[in-house]
Amino acid sequence: MKLGQVVGTVWATIKDPKLHALRLCLMQPVDQDLKPTTSRPLVAADPLNTRTGDLVFWVGGAEATFALDDRQIPSDVTIVGLVDRLD
Repeated sequence: MKLGQVVGTVWATIKDPKLHALRLCLMQPVDQDLKPTTSRPLVAADPLNTRTGDLVFWVGGAEATFALDDRQIPSDVTIVGLVDRLD
């Protein structure tokens, strides 16, 4: 799992029917010092209904579908946990 910070919400007029009830957000991957690890945020499936500014755990690739009921969704990044604090 990797760290990320939610930086916004994605609004889609039309999206794949398998994503219909799933919220999408913009998430910036960060390191343990909360510095961005990529220059651009990623669009992530958000089954946890996070808020802008939340620090989260995320997974990518094939593992992105493991956290969801329907493992046939078109997602490459999924938020899987909220971070309460970093020590």
